[in-house]
Amino acid sequence: MKHEKFAKESFVTSAEMVLPNDTNPLHNLMGGRLLHLMDVVAAISAQKHSNRVVVTASVDNVSFKHSPKLGDTITLEAHVTRAFNSSMEVFIRVYTENIPNGTKIETNTAFFTFVAVDQTGRPIIVPKLIPESEEEKKLFDGALQRREFRLVMAGRIKLKDATSLHEFVEDINN
Repeated sequence: MKHEKFAKESFVTSAEMVLPNDTNPLHNLMGGRLLHLMDVVAAISAQKHSNRVVVTASVDNVSFKHSPKLGDTITLEAHVTRAFNSSMEVFIRVYTENIPNGTKIETNTAFFTFVAVDQTGRPIIVPKLIPESEEEKKLFDGALQRREFRLVMAGRIKLKDATSLHEFVEDINN
């Protein structure tokens, strides 16, 4: 297994058409269906990075900026933003496209966290991630703060021990 991988090696894209079974009574894509699709594309991205089976550890805030409608095409893009010991943060961006009208808009973004596991379900070390583009570097740099925030919110670490978060707050206050 490689000890390091580039972020672009984990890039995954998937497209789906919004069908009647995917919608609510207003003919909008159901949020749970979108979360399922986001989880799948993000898991594939994490698997590409780790070359292992992965399990979903957390899902950050998912905001619904626009509602995909019946007949729209949604495109999901995902890539690993940072790898820690056994966990990986994956960024997902979702676009909605109305092909007949020629319109395409970003509808959702989110961060999911996955843990790579061995055949017995125990966490296993994953390759480090190398960011190259400016966006990859920006997402990589912010990942430690997001990770510490998740761990504080889950009660796994104390706020006083979240050093990256303290530095972030100090930067805002100065």
